Amino acid sequence: MLAHMNDQAPVGLATSRHRRIENCNVRFADMFGYRPDELKGRSLSELYPSPREFEETGARWLKEMTAGLSHRDKRIMRRRDGHQFWCQVLGRSTTPEDPFARCVWAFVDMSEFSIVVGLTARERAIASLLVEGRTNKEVGRALGISYRTVEAHRMRMMTKLGAGSPAELIARLVGGAIRLPAPSQPEP
Repeated sequence: MLAHMNDQAPVGLATSRHRRIENCNVRFADMFGYRPDELKGRSLSELYPSPREFEETGARWLKEMTAGLSHRDKRIMRRRDGHQFWCQVLGRSTTPEDPFARCVWAFVDMSEFSIVVGLTARERAIASLLVEGRTNKEVGRALGISYRTVEAHRMRMMTKLGAGSPAELIARLVGGAIRLPAPSQPEP
């Protein structure tokens, strides 16, 4: 019964041991373009856009999971075919003494709500923290860079996504639309 419920879940569910997939439901596998049996035993790194992003995200999560044993964020991941997409990730460790020894994960595909347009690895890392509502200074501290560097990347992302303001950038990153008033029409 539990296996059937997992496969009917509307979100991707997975368990991992030391950042290797132990088990996953059909929705998780489909989200990344695999069958569940193809992912068993594979490193979660294969689902990230780059090895660097896997390492940096792991370092951030480890720090937070050590403090509280669970974490949530929005980030860009990579499908089997190489296409990138936004997803929300919720993770919880079941082993407080070694947070990555055993984890339970829930992934929500947000691609129908969001866009991903040729962002660099650094821009993706910054974007994932900006959509959490963090300030430039908080993003800089989390990534070990200056807030001015964050600002420069944010401005480049605004240009790439055609956003006129930081709020519009966030809306575009998470797939929302900012509705502007229609231009006034001249009377006939």
